[in-house]
Amino acid sequence: MPGYPYSSYPLDFRVNDHRAEPGERLAALREAARGGVKTGEVNNHIHTIYSFSPYTPSMAALLAENAGLEAAGSVDHDSVGAAEEMLAACAALDIGGCCGFEVRVSFRSGPFRDRKINNPDSEGIAYMTVQGIPEPALPGARDFLAPLRSARLLRTYAMTARLNDLLADAGFPASERIDAEEDVLGHSQYAAGGGVTERHLLAAAARLFIRRRGKGPQVPQDLKTKFGFSLPAAIEKNLSDPANPHYLFDLVGALKTTLLPAVFIQPEETECVPARTVTDFARAIGAVPAYAYLGDVGESPTGDKAAERFEDSYLDELFAELSGLGYCAVTYMPPRNSLEQLRRVRRLCAEKGFMEISGVDINSSRQSFSCPEVLRPDFRHLVDTTWALVAHERLASLDSDLALFSPENPLRSEPLSRRLSVYAALGRELDRARPRESALSLAKKLQKG
Repeated sequence: MPGYPYSSYPLDFRVNDHRAEPGERLAALREAARGGVKTGEVNNHIHTIYSFSPYTPSMAALLAENAGLEAAGSVDHDSVGAAEEMLAACAALDIGGCCGFEVRVSFRSGPFRDRKINNPDSEGIAYMTVQGIPEPALPGARDFLAPLRSARLLRTYAMTARLNDLLADAGFPASERIDAEEDVLGHSQYAAGGGVTERHLLAAAARLFIRRRGKGPQVPQDLKTKFGFSLPAAIEKNLSDPANPHYLFDLVGALKTTLLPAVFIQPEETECVPARTVTDFARAIGAVPAYAYLGDVGESPTGDKAAERFEDSYLDELFAELSGLGYCAVTYMPPRNSLEQLRRVRRLCAEKGFMEISGVDINSSRQSFSCPEVLRPDFRHLVDTTWALVAHERLASLDSDLALFSPENPLRSEPLSRRLSVYAALGRELDRARPRESALSLAKKLQKG
């Protein structure tokens, strides 16, 4: 699949060619790099084609750099497929780089088994990230994620069958069905280590609706008359515009809140393993396991989440559970929540000794790569923790004892705030174009105290 022309920035299609090898995209990136004014903003949670996104890792880094970001990180669902390319792309653009993955984990053996935690689709299942993965640990991360990817793919195939039944009931002829391998798997990076998500299935449905009716008002009309779906006025307006450059992604967002509940199959623990399994693995490889705070949702910034209550009503109890499960950090999105919500999260992080990690989950062409919220006084510390994460990843790649939360870390007796301050300073000292090489001198500096 060629690159998507969905951006306000000029695209070099070789940089965003989904079928090209990473080395080819990186070569094109070095030609396309333009440089520009840095804003000081950061984003550690950018999805790529290795889960569901319009962007290759090289294009994600380029758009981050064009938006003025000083540092960027890839976080894909059930995959670290983007990691090496993202790190190389960030180095080529002279910005800080880091990598991680996102998974859903089971809380079903504890007090939250019957509650929606931070996952709109499932009770007792929560999203979390594993961030700052040292490069030598990436092969182990791939092995760890492989059975989760496989289990999710099988469930997606089962949901595809349900969707085809729904299409038949809606009067779609047999020729208009979704082929799981061609239309879902074939539009993913699964063969290259990527994940397949519900959005891949919804994108297959979106392409079918577009082929059938074209882009324009007939698509939302079909959703209402054939399936009985109700669409918010703003979404219907976007889908009625045949010139909308974000049409596919807007349609996927609409289908996530309308079509998906009708075909969704709840995951088992073969796919969503117990939270403790993931936190133990993350700590073992020197990475940082982080709970992904969602909070009660009003208006979703991506238009694919309905207003709903999540963990805010029992947040104190949840943080106590997270501490016992081995979490080291909490990741959250300043544009998504109110200042009151995030001040409460910050207080609980301080009480439990959790690192705070910022990141806005870019997975739609409509989203901006800019994140000016992190420059506000209440969130300025998130820039520092990003640089601490960058330094952690580079230093732990050289020596596992230099991982931020290693029991052998030279600063292990210092408070977390002190460790983060030292690592943030080291992150800013890195030569961004040669982060691996420059980390050597910083490691010696840290080890000497």
